[in-house]
Amino acid sequence: MIAHQSPISGVAAYNGQWVATAGYDNQIILWDAAHKIALARVWHDHLANQLAFSPGGQYLVSASSDTSARLWSVPSLKLMAVLSDHDDDVEMAAFHPTAALIATASRDHLVRVFDFEGRVVARFAGHTADVISIAWTQAGDALMSSSDDGTLKQWSLATQTLVSDIDLGGIETDTIAIASGGTIYAGNDEGQIIVLQGSGTQSIAAHDSGIKQLTYDEGEKLLVSLSYDRLLKLWHCDAGRIEPVTQSAIPPQIWPRSCAFLDRDTLVFATFGSSYASFDIGSGTWDLRLVEPTQGVNAVIAQQADCISIGDAGILRINGEPSSHTGSLCNFLTAAGGMLFTGGQTGQLFNARTGEVVHQHKSPLNCGAAFTRHGVPHIVVGTYTGEGLVFSVSEQGSASLVARLQLHDNAVKAVAASDSLLFSVCADTSAAWFQIGDLQEKARKNQAHGRIANGCAALPGDRFISISRDRQLRIWEDFTATAIPTPHSHSIKCVAASADGRYIASGSYGGCVAIFDRQHLHWLPYSRPTAAGISSLCFDAEGRQFLAGSYDGQIYKLKI
Repeated sequence: MIAHQSPISGVAAYNGQWVATAGYDNQIILWDAAHKIALARVWHDHLANQLAFSPGGQYLVSASSDTSARLWSVPSLKLMAVLSDHDDDVEMAAFHPTAALIATASRDHLVRVFDFEGRVVARFAGHTADVISIAWTQAGDALMSSSDDGTLKQWSLATQTLVSDIDLGGIETDTIAIASGGTIYAGNDEGQIIVLQGSGTQSIAAHDSGIKQLTYDEGEKLLVSLSYDRLLKLWHCDAGRIEPVTQSAIPPQIWPRSCAFLDRDTLVFATFGSSYASFDIGSGTWDLRLVEPTQGVNAVIAQQADCISIGDAGILRINGEPSSHTGSLCNFLTAAGGMLFTGGQTGQLFNARTGEVVHQHKSPLNCGAAFTRHGVPHIVVGTYTGEGLVFSVSEQGSASLVARLQLHDNAVKAVAASDSLLFSVCADTSAAWFQIGDLQEKARKNQAHGRIANGCAALPGDRFISISRDRQLRIWEDFTATAIPTPHSHSIKCVAASADGRYIASGSYGGCVAIFDRQHLHWLPYSRPTAAGISSLCFDAEGRQFLAGSYDGQIYKLKI
């Protein structure tokens, strides 16, 4: 049976006939929209991010973290060309409205244009951070890009130059859409829709959290906005005016980072499940048929003789057996004061053993770490919006929010705790240290990593380690890093250390685990237990081994 085994990160549709999905399992799947039947599938070498149909529907382009975009025929999904000039993840690809050209947005800070043979036609440099979104004007004479540097840039295809540079106040903008009259709609990390028309700019407070996707339908003049506040909103747009039409709460199975118009009445959505979902605009109802839970593991910990995991389906498993169900994709497991905490995409912090909601935050929860403060167990939870939520854990088994730390201005990707310090790393490459005693900031490095930092862990003696998409292992002491090249060929997702700090394990999106021996300063023999990505690592002291959770749903034991 053809289906996704990990969350669907991108969805595209064509003329009510085809739906295509891109997944964290590296798969691209083409579906018959009328019957929701999978017709064909192909693979990237790394997770697939977004995709798009050509204007005539005969081609599909997919963007991937394997640093390529790929052109496929429809419906056979025969590979037509590999667009491979990139140095980092390709976040998005878009067809020119009339010519045989494709534009790509990459985390290497560049925008490129390719022909259908895979040749580079134009290369646009100017962004100072990851390029996340692109859109052609209706005439195809210009290309607009948005970036984590907080700007929108317009490029001329004819002259291959920068035409305009729009500063959006340094606020990250993940998504843009362009109407036929030239009006630009941009969704930013503060939940605003920015409307740019001629020389005028209008800002609309649309959501309580960052907007992850804007999708525009020219025929109906409808704009869809999706946010991590878990709301879908529809807006009527005409001549630069934007008015709300309706809204709907987003079910927990939906990943609000991608949607597309299947036809004038129906939207299709990315999900955390095995297939896409749809929404009927007229009735306001969701169709989640065939959206089955995927079994990817996102977090694993060892407690005494137990191996405990949680992941895409939000099911806590103890030694492989289901124990409780949160109903939400979960990203981490943190034990403190006899309790076990988890949380994820819905912004809810759970008691993992019971599924009870402990706290509701406005954005997704990414990570957690336990520490002791004034003799009382605490946890800090890193959020998508940059806060560190600090909870004290009582002897009676309850948790109370005691502080909100502004760890970063962007998503907190990982947190760790030593005896006296909290350490965090961020999607904007920064690192920060906070004192446990008074919860005050101690130090900060704004460019601590060469790319997005994905993970960190504590070593004995107030030392820390971190890893990044730049494939470097960093050992931090006195707020200064020693960078060690790793043998990984793909971005590193996670890191963990043995209890004595001698061995450091790092896991990549390519399914590899590399272990560094700090005593002898060398890497142990490389291991690739799976072709799927390694999502999480922990050290099992009792078994004297590392446990590696994977997007394929398995947990691999790696003896030292």
